[in-house]
Amino acid sequence: MDHSNRSLIRRLKIIEGQVRGLQELVSSGAYCIDVITQTSAVKQALSNVEDILLEHHLGHCTIKQVRAGQTEKAKQEILKVYQLKRR
Repeated sequence: MDHSNRSLIRRLKIIEGQVRGLQELVSSGAYCIDVITQTSAVKQALSNVEDILLEHHLGHCTIKQVRAGQTEKAKQEILKVYQLKRR
């Protein structure tokens, strides 16, 4: 496993802990704003992971596809990612 994968796994484990913490907050009847604050933190953390994955894909995988002459495939993947990010 390379450094970037280890870093992503570490980030995902942190997010996993945040989600467990959210479950505990809800179970204990925590104040709504506290729960919302934590859900926002989880969403931001997931968005950061997504950004890292996207950067890697566009910077490496898509470039390889273009160099291999798979420009249509690369274009379709870029458009798909763009559509997913707009949601």
